[in-house]
Amino acid sequence: MTTEAGAGADRPGSLYVVATPIGNLEDITLRAIRILKEADLVACEDTRHTRKLLSHLGIRTPLVSYFRERERNRAADLLGRLERGETVALVSDAGTPSISDPGAILIQQARSAGIPVVPIPGPSALTTALSVSGIRETHFYFAGFPPVKKKARISFFRSLARLSCPIVLYESPRRIGSCLRDAHQVLGDRQAMLFRELTKVHEEVRHGSLARLAREWEGVNRGEFVLVIDKGPVDEEQPPAELDDLLRWYRARHYSLRDAVEELARELGQSRSSLYRRALNIWSETEVPPHHSPPKTAP
Repeated sequence: MTTEAGAGADRPGSLYVVATPIGNLEDITLRAIRILKEADLVACEDTRHTRKLLSHLGIRTPLVSYFRERERNRAADLLGRLERGETVALVSDAGTPSISDPGAILIQQARSAGIPVVPIPGPSALTTALSVSGIRETHFYFAGFPPVKKKARISFFRSLARLSCPIVLYESPRRIGSCLRDAHQVLGDRQAMLFRELTKVHEEVRHGSLARLAREWEGVNRGEFVLVIDKGPVDEEQPPAELDDLLRWYRARHYSLRDAVEELARELGQSRSSLYRRALNIWSETEVPPHHSPPKTAP
């Protein structure tokens, strides 16, 4: 089969990374439709989901599942087909593949094997949300999906706390409430915008403080979310060098004793037990040192 890349029997095929609608099926490009028709195979996360899209478009190209749990094994199979001259269209359930979706492993292996990798641009929840967010900054930080476990999620937000730009992340309906609460706890009560079900019938946009959004979305368990968090005030205060003062610095930023010890043990390469004994003395002090910058800012 001949496609844009002109694959033939004497050379490998091409891997097309095809963006598909994130909701509204009209949001697909003419080029994407043509590639999906011409490809020998469509690799997708969920064959049932993609089959509905192809049926809507009148496309009968064969499908093969390519989901995260089997991504590496499936990539080897697809690479073999590409090397035999077949063309493969890679899609995700919605939006652009390999952006918080499977795809990166196959793309890396194809490039290493000298196989053309061709982007077919189109919908993305990231750019869709940003386009109507109204943020003026020329740069932002895309953080993907926060960790599932609370402890890891708290550390995740601490790692983002000192960024001087808006933060964009994705979240599932099962964890949006806990995500908003943890973001508020670590980042402070920043302004944010929350997008649910973008481009779909029940599309909804809310804006307000993280605390307000956490209250409003408590118990919501339907829809896919994009969260855009405004940048916070920059904390220019540098952490002190002396250990006891450094522990007080952490305490003033509302770190728990345990979290402060774990982070310092990792940063300084010291044993947790010795740091814990020092921290006990600091946390037993009556007065908490004043701190007027955003709470829980990681050093």
